[in-house]
Amino acid sequence: MKLEEKTLKKNYIYHGRIINVRNDDAELPNGKPCQREVVEHPGGVCIAALTEDSELLFVRQFRYPYMEVIPELPAGKLEKGEDPFETGKRELEEEAGCVADEYYDLGKFYPSPGYCGEIIHLYAAKGLTYTHQHLDVDEFLNVEKIPLDTAVEMVMSNEIKDGKSQAAVLKVKQLRDKGLW
Repeated sequence: MKLEEKTLKKNYIYHGRIINVRNDDAELPNGKPCQREVVEHPGGVCIAALTEDSELLFVRQFRYPYMEVIPELPAGKLEKGEDPFETGKRELEEEAGCVADEYYDLGKFYPSPGYCGEIIHLYAAKGLTYTHQHLDVDEFLNVEKIPLDTAVEMVMSNEIKDGKSQAAVLKVKQLRDKGLW
């Protein structure tokens, strides 16, 4: 069965600093018309930085949509034309104040494919050297180290609610358990 839908017209509702919102006219696989709401986002990266003691670097920061402070792996938005890997290295130093000798590509994460086109590139990093943070003027966060096994437990108990962090933590754990990284 054919599953692809066809965009007939992109109808922009909002152009913002980070996102754009559309309400498109589309066509279903059976030829019938439909509307599709889409949030355009430039994408981002998430870095699971592992210390020599098998601890992951996390940042805790207030997330306005949820009105709470949540633990997340260092992450950030892609700038226009920026390479995801370079963004990951930049965000690791900006947020966690470190650089890494070795990186591993953990793949892509689609946070909410029903309406948002955002793609988050996941990476793991090790061989850390501490420098200093370069936080944005509107960025306030605390860095903490969490043992990998504890982070897995926190994912499973829903203490780590951030989807990109959950995926990266579990992928790193699998790679470590299989001796692949």
